[in-house]
Amino acid sequence: MIGRHHARLLQSSPRVDFAGAVDPAGDRFGVVNAHERLFASIADLLRAGAPDFAIVAVPTEEHLAAVRLLAAEGVHVLVEKPLAATAAEARALIDCCQAAGVNGAVGHVERFNPALLALREKAHIEGQLGQIFLIATERIGPFPDRIRDVGVIKDLATHDLDLVHWLGGAPVERVTAETQHRMGREHEDVVMATGRLENAISFNCIVDWLSPTKVRRTRVLGERGMLVADTLTADLSFYRNGSVTSDWSAAQALRGVSEGDMTRYALARREPLLVELETFCDFVAGDADAAVVTLSEGLDTVVVAEAALESAQAGSTVRLAGVPS
Repeated sequence: MIGRHHARLLQSSPRVDFAGAVDPAGDRFGVVNAHERLFASIADLLRAGAPDFAIVAVPTEEHLAAVRLLAAEGVHVLVEKPLAATAAEARALIDCCQAAGVNGAVGHVERFNPALLALREKAHIEGQLGQIFLIATERIGPFPDRIRDVGVIKDLATHDLDLVHWLGGAPVERVTAETQHRMGREHEDVVMATGRLENAISFNCIVDWLSPTKVRRTRVLGERGMLVADTLTADLSFYRNGSVTSDWSAAQALRGVSEGDMTRYALARREPLLVELETFCDFVAGDADAAVVTLSEGLDTVVVAEAALESAQAGSTVRLAGVPS
């Protein structure tokens, strides 16, 4: 599903000479402009000539096998999230890329959403919130029937577990999770994950496949107010703490913060997947400062996802601090 969007953008990019797409089921969505550029297997693509880089957008359980074939031919890889089905496979994938001397990155596309990019800049570079207390995400909606190999944690919550690390500026120290299995599948379809980063910022992620409406929201709360990003519409708003005072001492003591001004920012909007692909092109071309999601970061997210699954199964908090990746 995501591969068709990669193909659409790559074929229209002036920076890319499109080598082809691989799908054993054929071009179901009619996105490949030239029939001779559609291949039934990675081996067929490589026999036609190894490309400079490839987007690995196969089912998660097939990531490692696909990367092994591509890396052996010197092909750089952008691997869709999650990096792999397990942390062990993610480590093996990283070892494979290092041994072959190819560059790799992970397709955590939410990092390229204009609302989240602006949120991160205002929170950290501009210091708009002051000290940050909490990062909370909500990612809910109906079940995507195409998902077969993983549950909601590794398919969707990996977006959020990556975001809390990226927005909070520190790795996850501990996580506690609750899951639900309501659709009769092997994998979970609801997760509520709460935890703490190593810099003492708290986080909470609510993700499900059971809601009849689609919501994608991230909020960051700090001492001066709250930034809220809607990643469906790429909107960012700031709710400033109020400065209204009271002469009534009892009320003043109970008031806490009050509602102040609210600002909705005008943002320049570009398709996040396009920005991600352009950034990866810069990375492959040798730009060491290109802001890709590294393979190591992708592994860290898989490790936290596995900790959330472990927490839900054991009914306890799982600590990650000091665990080598």
